[in-house]
Order: sequence, then structure tokens, then C-alpha cells
Amino acid sequence: MNESASGLIDRRIAELGDWRGETLARMRKLIHEADPGVVEEWKWNVPVWSHDGILCTGESYKSAVKLTFAKGASLPDPKKIFNSSLEGNTRRALDIHEGDKVDANAFKALVRAAVALNAARGKAK
Repeated sequence: MNESASGLIDRRIAELGDWRGETLARMRKLIHEADPGVVEEWKWNVPVWSHDGILCTGESYKSAVKLTFAKGASLPDPKKIFNSSLEGNTRRALDIHEGDKVDANAFKALVRAAVALNAARGKAK
């Protein structure tokens, strides 16, 4: 039986069972609030959120939940949300550690900017 991507993400959140699961669930909720049209996928054994292309992935590690934006280097980040993968020319990431507070509005602005960028690139083709 093929489990849906949303079901696999639910299962990952439940399997984590600690602050990482809570963090991934919270960030997932913010992604859906920022973009009600987001599509949940499961690739590379991690949650992936897409809209006209990949927006971000949600990896979980022992000490962090990492949200990697596929085209993060092209996104405006006035609140300096990105704190990882800053040296690359394409991706940018947000590493969230236990106890970290993420600015929900700034994060949702990043998601909306990623959606807009994907939509603009789609129209350019």
C-alpha cells in the first residue's frame, strides 16, 4: 500500500516524538498558512513542500530541524531567518535547535516569496 506524502509526514512527526516533531509540525502548519495551495511530497526520505516547484524540505537531525529552501539564495530575507547553507549560490536553510523561537511572520514571508519566485520562473519558460 502506498502511503500518501501527508501520511508519511504525519508519521515522521509522530516517530520523532520530541521537540523535533513539535517543531516540524509547527513549521508545516506555518507553510500551509503561508500557502494554502502548497503540495506535500515525500522525496529523499524527507518531507518536501512544493508549489510550481520545490519550496523547501524538512529534514530532522539529532540536534536540529533543518528547513532548506531550494532557491533560498534568490529570496529576500530582511529578518535574517536563514542561518545555514549561507555560502552556496542556490539553497539557503534555517536550522532550528531545541528552544529556538522562529519569527512566524518572517518565515511565512519567505514561503510566500518562494512561491512567487517559482511562479515567476514558471511563466518565464
